[in-house]
Amino acid sequence: MSTTTVHRSASFLSGKPLRFTAAGILLVNGMFPALWILFTSLKTEAELTAKPITWIPHAPTIQNYVQAFSDQPLHIFLFNSFMVALLSTALTLFVAVLAAYALARLNLTYRGLILSLIIAVSTFPLVTLLVPLFEIMRALNLLNSWTALILPYTVLSLPVCTLMLVSFFEGIPRDLENAAMIDGCTRLGALFKVVVPLCAPGVFTAGILAFVNAWDEFLLALSFNSNPSLRTLPVGIQLYQGEFAFPWPVISAALVAGIVPVAILIVIFQERVVSGLTAGGIKG
Repeated sequence: MSTTTVHRSASFLSGKPLRFTAAGILLVNGMFPALWILFTSLKTEAELTAKPITWIPHAPTIQNYVQAFSDQPLHIFLFNSFMVALLSTALTLFVAVLAAYALARLNLTYRGLILSLIIAVSTFPLVTLLVPLFEIMRALNLLNSWTALILPYTVLSLPVCTLMLVSFFEGIPRDLENAAMIDGCTRLGALFKVVVPLCAPGVFTAGILAFVNAWDEFLLALSFNSNPSLRTLPVGIQLYQGEFAFPWPVISAALVAGIVPVAILIVIFQERVVSGLTAGGIKG
């Protein structure tokens, strides 16, 4: 291989072409499924099954969205999912902030062991936890309630959120907390008035992760709630399919209705989430 060829290869691997190629792959991988669902939701059943395949609908229609809300109580599914995700996220952040602060600031004897256990717990497959969690919820008489989902979602999101916040809290100088406590703040006051605001990007990032995990979860929502008025969106969407029919345009419309709230949330907090992921990567 000539020297010129080697230089060209090195230039490609370290220059803009590789970055543009990688960005293009990520864009296609992330955007194509969402666009395909959106286009499907605007097609008629006849156009969807027509050959050759049409990528963009020739005659877009919103009838599928009307049918999605009329065939099933989609607005109730959306409301239940939003409330469960919001409440579990709030509880997750509150507990994760306290746990992360203790791990970052207090001289715990078994700090390394605790962090290892947190990492180990986060690797458990959800299906292995289904039966124990179900038995606990039944013993506490919490089945068929929002609480039956809020508590498990909090437990499942806590490891990742705690580990993320630990790295942020370790980057905050202790002198800031000491100054706040000298001015009259308690340790908890210094935490919530000084440390948490300074770690806002990390807190928002952890919150988004917890919210999305709760919004998308299906297995526990299906197992713990049999009350139709308490169904969440992932469980409700499966009700659109019949025994022998799959109305994909209507299902796609329901999926779009479920994607939009999360997309809006991410757009609103985009800068904080990006800065949080970047800062966490640099510190971690």
